[in-house]
Amino acid sequence: MRVEGEIPKKSHKVGPGQRIEIFFRDQPPSDVLPERIPLDICYEDESLLVVNKPQGMVTHPAHGHFSGTLVNALLYHLGRDEGGERKDEGGRMKDERETLPGTGASIRPGIVHRLDKGTSGLLVVAKTEQAQRHLSEQFAARTAKRVYKSLVWGRFKAATGVIDAPLGRHPGDRKRFAVVRRGGKTAVTTYRVDETFRDTSLLSLRLGTGRTHQIRTHLEHEGHPVFGDPMYGGRQKRIAGMPGARRKFYSDLLEQLGDVALHAEVLGFTHPVSGRELEFSAPLPQNVANVLNLLREDAVRGLDIVE
Repeated sequence: MRVEGEIPKKSHKVGPGQRIEIFFRDQPPSDVLPERIPLDICYEDESLLVVNKPQGMVTHPAHGHFSGTLVNALLYHLGRDEGGERKDEGGRMKDERETLPGTGASIRPGIVHRLDKGTSGLLVVAKTEQAQRHLSEQFAARTAKRVYKSLVWGRFKAATGVIDAPLGRHPGDRKRFAVVRRGGKTAVTTYRVDETFRDTSLLSLRLGTGRTHQIRTHLEHEGHPVFGDPMYGGRQKRIAGMPGARRKFYSDLLEQLGDVALHAEVLGFTHPVSGRELEFSAPLPQNVANVLNLLREDAVRGLDIVE
């Protein structure tokens, strides 16, 4: 909204005769179309599938991302072509269409939980209403197992720890979240330090809750933002005051990484039909693995310098 061409303060009182402009965002399409996008599927049966989402892919359509999402790719994988029709391998039409629960009525059909665009790793997607209901209950009850790997800035004094701090909208930026004193939602993240480098650390993290941007916000609050995270202080802001050689070293790593160094490595849950306990793991993306190898080499060189 603008008043007389300017964005008003919250305390602004509209006067008589002033010109007010209100802008509405484009709404995502109600019927999400299938798109031929490759998927890394780790497991699939008649009730669900587990997919290893790449960095840079949005989980479901949202403002600014109406196509190219995981949901678009899933609909195509399940047999619908770009026109919405289901075909067999010979190109003939099939009478029955396999799709996701809620397709046509929701922009998030089959989605039980989500990962941020820059976060890679494992997601479970429901293929039936029953599966979606049972899986959603497990995530709500916090019985699903979720382990993340993350490269973060800084070195930790303790090898393990728990971050128990409520989260809410950032008071100065509605796109971000922050640890808040009042009105926030309970958020718990447990971490373990797996490796320590000269200026960074590799962590394993488990979610006790599943808040939006939880890991990224908690780690920024602790002074250890995720490596490569521009929204929570893990990119250029972190290297601005470094000496020239170190700044260039990390600038090159950030360019090679391209996104946030956060990966959903392990996912476990109870199968909604069979009752079996399932657990899956996905290796780190190659760009993250490459960055870690360069940090290991750098750590060895640092030890040589000290000696």
